[in-house]
Amino acid sequence: MKSPGNKILYTKNLSKFFEGLKALDRVNIAVEKNKVILIIGPNGSGKTTLINVISSFYEADGGQVFFEGEDITNLPPHEIYRRGIIRTFQIPHPLRKLSVMENMLIANDNPGESFIGSIGHSWMEREEELAEKAFNFLKFLKIDHLWDTQAYKLSGGQLKLLEIGRALMADAKLIIMDEPIAGVNPVLAHDILKRVTELKEEISFFIVEHRLDIVLKYVDYVYVMANGRIIAQGSEKDILSDKEVIEVYLGDTYAEA
Repeated sequence: MKSPGNKILYTKNLSKFFEGLKALDRVNIAVEKNKVILIIGPNGSGKTTLINVISSFYEADGGQVFFEGEDITNLPPHEIYRRGIIRTFQIPHPLRKLSVMENMLIANDNPGESFIGSIGHSWMEREEELAEKAFNFLKFLKIDHLWDTQAYKLSGGQLKLLEIGRALMADAKLIIMDEPIAGVNPVLAHDILKRVTELKEEISFFIVEHRLDIVLKYVDYVYVMANGRIIAQGSEKDILSDKEVIEVYLGDTYAEA
């Protein structure tokens, strides 16, 4: 089975060790531009370690990560972020006492205006542009009615939509999402993933998720990990019919559902 073409990100023999344990064992994955790529596998398979290494929260012990054709292996996390790889977390972390709109605005990496540049109200114009941009994203995500609500008052699903909004404000090219619908009711889970599929016209997504009954219909390509390795990849049909995947993962997953 081939990896997706037209890659915005790919890894080459990516490896990570913890006290001799192979958490990643020469992993090769690719994220195609304007696609939603899913990675699944049992707990402890290496999924979170993989996205931690890609986003430089962990250093790779071997192999490489390429983004837009450039080797970004082990660059500082802020440099990875600056290049447009934005990672959301399983438990969103907005500033809870700030409003939804304030959280959106501070997510924009704005270096500020010089004194000379501020002449002629350019600073005010910039703030107005950012506010309009933020509100348009909130409207797209269908949480614009919550713009002045403090973040701690949001539901889990609404917080995850806010995290997507903050990534959009940071001009993401690739959004990495760790269990974006964990703990979210099915109706809102579908709504979150619908927003993701609409956004892929402009942005690529790399998602870790366990709720296969919901997520599979929204993704373009799937990787399966076990014991730090990629054991299968392909379409939904390929994955659901793969004997090794059924043995190490799908049987237990559907038994729990």
